[in-house]
Amino acid sequence: MNNKNKTPNEQFQMVSSSWQRCDLYGLNHESAADHTAIPSGEIRDLQDEHQYLLGTTGKEVLPYYENILANSSCLVMLADQSGQVLNCWGDKRFISNKQKQALNEGTNWSEQINGTNAIGTAIATGQAVQIQRDEHYLKHNRFMIGSAAPIYDTNNNLLAVLDVSSDAYLPQAHTFGMVKMMSQSVENRLIYSKFSEEHFLMSFNTSTENLDSQWIGFIAFNENGTIISANKRAEMLLRFELALKSVEDIFGCQLFELKNQPEGQPIAVVALGKYKMYATIQRPVKGYTVAPDYRERQLQPEEPMRTMPQIAISYGDPQVDRSLKMATTVFDKDIPILLQGETGSGKEEFCKQLHASSKRFQHPFITVNCSAISERTIDAELFGYDSDEPGSTGLIRQAHKGVLFLDDISEIPLSVQSKFLRVLEDKKVSPLGSTASVPVDIKIISSSKQDLKELIEKGMFRDDLYFRISGLNIQLPAFKERSDKQELIKQIHKGLRETDQHESLSDEVINLLEKHPWPGNFRQLKNVISIALSMAGNDSIQPWHLPDDFFSDSDTHRNTQRDRNNQPNTDHPESYDQQLLTSHSESRTNQDTLREYNLNKGNISRTAKALGISRNTLYKRLKGMGVRQ
Repeated sequence: MNNKNKTPNEQFQMVSSSWQRCDLYGLNHESAADHTAIPSGEIRDLQDEHQYLLGTTGKEVLPYYENILANSSCLVMLADQSGQVLNCWGDKRFISNKQKQALNEGTNWSEQINGTNAIGTAIATGQAVQIQRDEHYLKHNRFMIGSAAPIYDTNNNLLAVLDVSSDAYLPQAHTFGMVKMMSQSVENRLIYSKFSEEHFLMSFNTSTENLDSQWIGFIAFNENGTIISANKRAEMLLRFELALKSVEDIFGCQLFELKNQPEGQPIAVVALGKYKMYATIQRPVKGYTVAPDYRERQLQPEEPMRTMPQIAISYGDPQVDRSLKMATTVFDKDIPILLQGETGSGKEEFCKQLHASSKRFQHPFITVNCSAISERTIDAELFGYDSDEPGSTGLIRQAHKGVLFLDDISEIPLSVQSKFLRVLEDKKVSPLGSTASVPVDIKIISSSKQDLKELIEKGMFRDDLYFRISGLNIQLPAFKERSDKQELIKQIHKGLRETDQHESLSDEVINLLEKHPWPGNFRQLKNVISIALSMAGNDSIQPWHLPDDFFSDSDTHRNTQRDRNNQPNTDHPESYDQQLLTSHSESRTNQDTLREYNLNKGNISRTAKALGISRNTLYKRLKGMGVRQ
């Protein structure tokens, strides 16, 4: 069984209990599955009721997993607390036209209607579950494998269920860990949305490296220090119910100190007198006046706001080392830096390294994700506005004496580019609604994954702004091109693992990770390792803990040229399906091989027997997939 936190016996008991409930509901294994959708008007009403939840899931959470989902042949479904499907995202090609009705908006997947299934059983148990093909109570539903995790609202009441489903015959061990991470991300965003304006937010975890992951404990507390809301992860980390408890009592520190702690600066706390944690505080968006002695301490130049972080972005790669040396040399001079490279290639980490080793390390490092700011609000967010209200300063003034990192600068609208050019030329910023200018001292680093010169030719980027930001141009290599991949893999694993998890990766896994094409670069690598850690628990990560689409990426990389020369004919749908099946038969064989290899935990004899092939043939297949024996 693939459920990380369930032993085979626990999984068996969970499925058995579900089947017993189905018997009580009057179902039998031969019952026809009810995949009838409610009327479209009722679907729209439900979607309107859960509009924020749908937007958070589809626009804020799923994009982080697009590289993993892209080659998985998976369908993501969001259902409400009754099992009614609100929306679907992803790939329906793995199911027949007849089965597609089962996975549409408006279908109800509660156990009472459709027997044991991932969505319904997650609702019934309140836990994340994975239901394999033959574990479905109704035979008509055994065409798929489903992984589902509940989403709880800010009061810890069941709000919805997130599900990832796929073909029952495709190995999808990674989807169980992934769906848990996605549901956790949604819960965190729900807390942030409801409480960030008027409450203090605390993120905590077992190490500082994990404070920016979705696996944080996340709580909201009020002016008096009473915990108003906590995510499930927080209560799991502390093994304690936190609602309405005192943050001082739980974390053993003074409320005054917590409320006045510099935002984003980690502090060490001991929770419940025994759990060592690291935490960061975010003050209310609507404002909180920092106590004078704390504010003066933060602004004193002789006392740093933060300790110099130990960030390693290179372990001997010549191109990165040379780029870092050049950038460090010019950093404290009036020379702008422009970074170019693929998405996820480490541009922000490179900038943070420069900031940490510069004379500006005591002052803010502000990242502006230009592609994530709407054109309607970008003026106010960059330049601020004329008001005494908290949050009116603007990102440029927030970076005063520090570093302003403009990520994806190519996405800034032309109308804003001219205003930003004036800031660079005059070293002053004029807040919206004001005729006065405020002097600013900032170091600008920009990045782009697009060719800015091509955009200039198309009239989409100002040439005068380009020459202002491109003093030293640096091209960062893709992860697959780096010579220090092995050490980077080890360090990322070290940073992501919990303190009680296994300290090392197996040589076999390191070899697989090194050889992978990594189309998503560092971002994809971190996702893959996070999922593998989730699947491995306290064991050393083995090949069967890696996501199945990880191997699909490898197949795709090896067969790209062949596929380009043999494009399927999409003019005829029937022939297209057949061509697609033929084109990817090798990949499907590899997936079947990997599935049995995973199920048999790497045992060659049992895997070969299950596949009906010789050990030598199996060795050749595994070698072809990069699985070293």
